[in-house]
Amino acid sequence: MATTTSITTTYAGEFAGKYIAAALLSADTLDKGLVEIKPNVKYKEVVKKLATGDLVADASCDFTATSSVTLTERILQPEEFQVNLQLCKKDFRSDWEAVQMGYSVYDNLPPNFSDFLIGHVAAKVAQKTEETIWGGVNATAGEFDGFVTLMTADGDVNDVTGTTVTAANVITELGKVADAIPNALYGKEDLTIYVPQNVARAYVRALGGFGTSGLGANGVDNKGTMWYGQGDLFFDGIRIAMASGLASDTMVAAQSSNLYFGTGLLSDHNEVKLLDMSDLDGSQNVRVIMRYTAGVQYGIGSDIVLYS
Repeated sequence: MATTTSITTTYAGEFAGKYIAAALLSADTLDKGLVEIKPNVKYKEVVKKLATGDLVADASCDFTATSSVTLTERILQPEEFQVNLQLCKKDFRSDWEAVQMGYSVYDNLPPNFSDFLIGHVAAKVAQKTEETIWGGVNATAGEFDGFVTLMTADGDVNDVTGTTVTAANVITELGKVADAIPNALYGKEDLTIYVPQNVARAYVRALGGFGTSGLGANGVDNKGTMWYGQGDLFFDGIRIAMASGLASDTMVAAQSSNLYFGTGLLSDHNEVKLLDMSDLDGSQNVRVIMRYTAGVQYGIGSDIVLYS
């Protein structure tokens, strides 16, 4: 059974040569290196956790064993996913680019459309991966347990009760997250507060002077809302990273080296295959295929703050 294909066209005039798709979220978390990526995980990878008691004791003439060493582990197990589409070439013979298919009945999909479709599928998978990294639920088809799902179920994670974040309260709410960060973690180079789009926008607006906690009426450098040029954001010396996959009014504070994304081959996330089935089964179908693995895990839950 072919993928449902709906083509709306007047087929009048000249085709402009461009296809347009709805704006897609980019996979910011992976593209910007906001978490540690672990490739070449075929089945499972064990993440070891080391914990010790107090190490330093008063000196004596004898060797006196003290403290404790505890080794635990977390399992990073990427899951397999796929994209399967099937298009019938016959549906495109009355469309704008019919001539580009060739005049023979043994024709091909219009090349412009083929190229666009491949790029569009890859972008849609990137968007889905970004959303699943943070908010995925394994019971939902096409998803694995995301960071927020895993953290919510972990009693070691430092929980902060959230609210609806606006430009008027964003600095107060970010302060709650910063205050909940363990002392041993504060000041680490890769410590990051991950925020969704609505929190990032509220923070930018507040720093423009238009929130109750803004920097005066005109904001940063007296530039108002013109101050921000898509540069880095910080709060109390902590890097802020916008993760498009995070749900609104949710924040996570953690070291990027404590958050892991696992997969088999990274190239699988960019490889979309277009198979013409005419030489295989005599049909007029074209199949679009993509297969990849993905999963997330973190190391030490007590070093993470979850605002939700």
